[in-house]
Amino acid sequence: MHTALAEPGTDAEVEEVLRGEDPAIARVLAQVEDVRPAQLEAQRQIIRTLESSTPAANTVIGLTGPPGAGKSSLAGALIRHWLDAGHPDSAAGVGMVAVDPSSRRSGGALLGDRARLRFESGERVFVRSMASREQLGGLAPATRAAVTVLRAAFPRTLVETVGVGQSEVDVETVADSVVIVLQPGSGDTLQFMKAGLLEIPDVLVVHKWDLGEIAERTRSDLLALLPLLTTPGDAHWDPPVIGVSSQSGEGVSELAEALASHRDWLERSGELARRRRRARTEWILELFSRRYGTRGIESLGGSESARKLAASSPGTALDGFSDLASRAGLESAPK
Repeated sequence: MHTALAEPGTDAEVEEVLRGEDPAIARVLAQVEDVRPAQLEAQRQIIRTLESSTPAANTVIGLTGPPGAGKSSLAGALIRHWLDAGHPDSAAGVGMVAVDPSSRRSGGALLGDRARLRFESGERVFVRSMASREQLGGLAPATRAAVTVLRAAFPRTLVETVGVGQSEVDVETVADSVVIVLQPGSGDTLQFMKAGLLEIPDVLVVHKWDLGEIAERTRSDLLALLPLLTTPGDAHWDPPVIGVSSQSGEGVSELAEALASHRDWLERSGELARRRRRARTEWILELFSRRYGTRGIESLGGSESARKLAASSPGTALDGFSDLASRAGLESAPK
């Protein structure tokens, strides 16, 4: 006996997403990632319903770092830990958005790293791979919409950036917690400090910890650098530096505990609400800039004015986008 599929974009389909049903998640992802202007109104309704129904405890964790650091392997080990942990939300599963390099031939995602994300049939893991399409910042254009869908469906959602090097700071405006993954002896530490990337992590991971002395030296270097990059204060979080080996499993539980502690701190300090407001503002500006470019931003009085208008606009990010388009006197999708 086959169960009838819910109509696309309806409340029934959104309910299926909230229950974590894979077919509905896949269909809604396709809807919210559609870039055609005519789809905006349907997307606004979907995002509005999802955001109003998403449990507040559901969280997003960003994984970023250079190519070769082992982000996909680490993601697999962390997901494995969560699935096996026995917590009440473990059975609800994990969502993941994995941003891959774009194929020069097809424009699609190169999915080589997904081979490291293998789970048993029936285990609750949903991985959405998407092509970066040469987007700076380490994210794909549809990442924010996909994260909204998966955060509604799963207690935990991972976002793995493309791994292009020093420009991956956009993950800070998507995730509640940011993990930077470094490999021992790569020389990336000093370069990342110069680029400002070491100013965004909530947790630092020295991956391939099983390499021994060279990994311990990299961790020591990071511990020495962190006081130069942070400003102590009442609302301050000191990023831990954790050695992890996906091969042996060493340090994975410590990483999971650090992320849980950071989530508790976010709620106690009020930082979680601030980060999510910032994420919404950045999504509005990204949508507006992609549709209307520099000329559109100038029509709002420049970047600073556009940011203030985006932050003060009502509703979801898609509502905010339409509000900015209206204020700028630009054509948006029909309401």
